[in-house]
Amino acid sequence: MKRFTRPVLALILLLLSSLACQTLSGGGGSSTGGTTNSNILFQDDFSDPGSGWDSVRTDDGVTDYENDAYRIFVNTDNMDVWANPGLSFTDVHIEVDATKAGGPDDNDFGVICRYEDVDNFYFFIISSDGFYGIGKVSGGEQNLIGADSMDTSDAIRQGNATNHITAECVGSTLSLSVNGTHLQTVEDTDFASGDVGLLAGTYDEPGTDILFDNFVVTAP
Repeated sequence: MKRFTRPVLALILLLLSSLACQTLSGGGGSSTGGTTNSNILFQDDFSDPGSGWDSVRTDDGVTDYENDAYRIFVNTDNMDVWANPGLSFTDVHIEVDATKAGGPDDNDFGVICRYEDVDNFYFFIISSDGFYGIGKVSGGEQNLIGADSMDTSDAIRQGNATNHITAECVGSTLSLSVNGTHLQTVEDTDFASGDVGLLAGTYDEPGTDILFDNFVVTAP
């Protein structure tokens, strides 16, 4: 079992969320499966570099538009990096395609909901070696919810593969699915609303490099 125990201070070294995009519309792009135009709250296929996400490049890592996708590269061990479009929602259904472009399989990547600030939000993650988990950062303390360690699933495509990640934040219920397979549902009441986002991180080996595409937020 992989434990999700990373120094919390490392979470904020690279990024603060960009507030450039304050409307409920993103870059152009089509919705993914299960969505209709009537319930889409936000979508981005990252073809427009001005759609509101961070564009940051440092020695620690990268969060930027690249080749019609959104890249998060983490060049420091035991570190998480994330980006947000600068929006606010309550209940959401989030979908994204995530592809490992490089680095170790011992990584983590996924989506964020109800992001209040760098110290308070929910995250839904998988890894390129088949692990998954739902967790939160609350008051700057990082923990999984409903488990002591990340579990494994054959539904997660390993190595340099693309995974379709689906997360739901509905009331106190948080759910994670990958490639159409439900993996976990937990309950938590700490956060009621906030931004959405994308996240990737490292463990003992740096170099996690993830490309995200077809990011869609819909009303559940």
